[in-house]
Amino acid sequence: MHETAIVAGLLRIVEEEASRHDVARVTRVRLQVGLLAAVEERTLTGCFAICAEGTVAEGAQLVVETVPLRCRCRACGRRMELERRVFLCPDCGAMELELFGGNELVIAALEVEPKEGGRTCPQNGPQPSDS
Repeated sequence: MHETAIVAGLLRIVEEEASRHDVARVTRVRLQVGLLAAVEERTLTGCFAICAEGTVAEGAQLVVETVPLRCRCRACGRRMELERRVFLCPDCGAMELELFGGNELVIAALEVEPKEGGRTCPQNGPQPSDS
């Protein structure tokens, strides 16, 4: 079960980013996973819930988004994105697809609660008032 290793690495990054930005708690982690990454979403979220205990991400929601697989049919040349593991060209039915990517594993976003009096990221932090 490689999901445990993935979650361990994910939590290491989350902890580092939380420390760097004075975050009290991470409430949501949005993870983008390629179609070919061979990650079982339910196992990943279960591992995350268990491994996050005692960390800044304890109780956080892990949202897993599958990234479509970009490909090109070698028979007819059509470019497409697949959202399921059905490797047939929708135009000509050929199984001769050239694949681009598919193994992505990217932390797309963290939703956080800042520490009292802590600094925040400019794009996510409080905006100056117009007074």
